[in-house]
Amino acid sequence: MQTTEVTKGKSEGPIAVYGAIVANLVIAASKFVAAFFTGSSAMLAEGIHSVVDTTNELFLLLGIKKSKRPADENHPFGHGMELYFWSFIVAVFLFGIGGGMSIYEGISHVLSPNETSNPKWNYLVLSIAFISEGISWAIAYKEFRKENSEGNIIGAIKLSKDPTIFTVLLEDSAALAGLVVAFLGVFLGQVFHSPYLDGVASIIIGLILAAVSLFLAGESKGLLLGESAGKKVIRRIREISESDPAVRSVQGLLTMHLGPDNILLNMNIEFDRNVILSDLPSIIDRLESKIKKEYPIIDQIFIEVGSLKKEDSLK
Repeated sequence: MQTTEVTKGKSEGPIAVYGAIVANLVIAASKFVAAFFTGSSAMLAEGIHSVVDTTNELFLLLGIKKSKRPADENHPFGHGMELYFWSFIVAVFLFGIGGGMSIYEGISHVLSPNETSNPKWNYLVLSIAFISEGISWAIAYKEFRKENSEGNIIGAIKLSKDPTIFTVLLEDSAALAGLVVAFLGVFLGQVFHSPYLDGVASIIIGLILAAVSLFLAGESKGLLLGESAGKKVIRRIREISESDPAVRSVQGLLTMHLGPDNILLNMNIEFDRNVILSDLPSIIDRLESKIKKEYPIIDQIFIEVGSLKKEDSLK
């Protein structure tokens, strides 16, 4: 994963997360009511899905809160990467609980099918859920595009360094797909008088959740291992540094995201041969100020002196 932009810090609790929590709580309750009155396996799977999504959003809020803690003796670079850890937990939870239980419920229903009764309950709840999830998805998409305007959704997700909003966006996308599958399972089961189709729908919903969770796990893994800033950002940092009259060239430039709002920068700089050793501290301060002015979230900068020889580099 690489990002093309560096943005300023996000809010303590993104509106997309709060919107998803409210929507999922309401939807989960209505789905369980429908599953109780109709005996639909697909509706039960959808209810489980909504509960898992709500729990995941709470995990994300916890990760946001913990990632904002200041640096301390044991974590000198701060706790920003804790958000990446909790996004990984979300992926595991979505796979194990959401996907696993939905597949299990579907298989159980296929092995021991029962006719779905009062299907109007299912249609009513699915319609309400689709509207609610659609609103939540639109909010998440709008928030995501504010910070990731380039490319298609999947490409932009791979470029993003903030898992908060794209996790909600993917969960809402999976939810909308699951609702369509649940509707087809209930409808086709009623048309063909086949209770097996309801169980098959539950299995498909579980597979959708498993696929999304594996994708999220892969993205979270990359972030946990430490990813660099994007190529445009690195190129611009090099331009800023080499435009300084005291700098001959930048020999090495390394970056790593310590969180969505925190980048570590290390540079090996070859200074002009006319630079005076005593002027180095002020030159380095000047370089850091220029970089931080353009990229405020680069708050950890380490500059190594690559070439300062007595015979040709000092006066």
